[in-house]
This record gives sequence, structure tokens and C-alpha cells, in this order.
Amino acid sequence: MRAAMKRVFEDCRAGSLAQGSGRGLASNRAAITNGLAVALFLLCAVAPAHAQSLGQGLAAFKRQDYVTASRVFIPLAERGNVAAQSYLGFLFETGRGVPQNYTEAAMWYRRAAEQGDARAQYSLGLLYDRGQGVPQDIVEASKWLNLSTAASPPRVRESRARIRDAVTTKMTRGEIAQARLRALEWAPSRER
Repeated sequence: MRAAMKRVFEDCRAGSLAQGSGRGLASNRAAITNGLAVALFLLCAVAPAHAQSLGQGLAAFKRQDYVTASRVFIPLAERGNVAAQSYLGFLFETGRGVPQNYTEAAMWYRRAAEQGDARAQYSLGLLYDRGQGVPQDIVEASKWLNLSTAASPPRVRESRARIRDAVTTKMTRGEIAQARLRALEWAPSRER
């Protein structure tokens, strides 16, 4: 597209410089105007493909248009957008708009969880508890559920604490201590 726009601008410039070649001023203005119109059209035609925003993905998600939501979330998630990663994890976990794939879900949840997203931490903890998309690991499950509970807003903290506590009942004292230590040593990291 840049090459096409460059040619249009070069043609316009060449047309304005060719006044001595028999072209009139009106002809040159028309060439410039037409060239600018073509360039503007090309710019507008391509811009929406790159301008997908998280808001557009969320709107599609709320409409239950999961295919569109996944198409919006994937490039955003690949660029490190935490919310897009978390939503994409959910789409892969549930098979909405994309083929169900627990391994993909775990990967997207992990990327968001490592950046501190409480929803992704909660979902990743549940995947570790069930062994879906990741090896079953009760200590890692408890770590993520502890982090999620601590970072959750008050309206969901109690329900997440109940789930965390239910997972803890399956653990030995040593496993509980290990999970708490992992949670204490954890620090969020930003993707580059």
C-alpha cells in the first residue's frame, strides 16, 4: 500500500512540475486532487483492519459473537494486552469462537496471570487443579488461587476464597506451605 501511495504522490508531483509540457493549471490541480483522493481512499480502506480495539472485542463478546471477538482479541493478546489474553483464554477453554483447546487456554491465561490479572490467575489455578491443558499440580493451583483471591475485588473475593479453600483441603501441610511460599515469591512481570 505504501508503494501505491508513493506512486500516487510522485505522479501528482510530476504533474505539477510538468506545467511546461502543455498541461494547464486546472489539469494539474485535477491530477493532484485525484491523487489525494486515491491516497485517502487507500488509507481509509486499510486503517480499520489494524484499528481493532479491545472495546470492539468486548462488544462482540457481549453480543455473543465469539468468532469476531476472537479475531479482535488474538492480535491484541499477541501484543501483550492483558485483558485480551484473559478473554482469549476463556474462549479457548470454553470453545467459543475458536476450537476448544485447554493447552491454548492455559497459555493465554498464564500470559495474563504473570502480568497480574486476577481472573486469569483464578482460571489458571482451576486448570492446574483439574489438570486441563497443564499437568495436574495442586501446589501450582493453590499458588494461583491464593494470588487471585488476594487481588480480587471484594464482590468476588469470598467466592474465590471458598474455591481456594476447597483446593487446600486436598493438600498436605507441606504442599500448603510450598504454595504459599510460591505465592509470596511471585511478582508480576510485563511482556515486552
